Amino acid sequence: MENTLIDKTFRDSNGNIVLGQMPNPPLILWIVASLLTLVFTTGKINTMLDFLANGSLFTWAWMELFQGVNYFRRALGLAVLIGMIAYKIQ
Repeated sequence: MENTLIDKTFRDSNGNIVLGQMPNPPLILWIVASLLTLVFTTGKINTMLDFLANGSLFTWAWMELFQGVNYFRRALGLAVLIGMIAYKIQ
């Protein structure tokens, strides 16, 4: 197999095209914590869940940025990190 930019962008080390994967623990935690913030809309529980959700999404994005299986997944991690920072400083 050729080692073109398209291959590096969308294929993993086994040659499979990878755009999405099964969620890993930080992403699952982000989903659960984010859904729970819709139930607990005020108070300390909401604050803790929001902190947990943001921390787990940051962890997921960081892991994708530095350990993603291809350039697409790494770019996805970078985009989420930039989006999180932009959202927080607005």
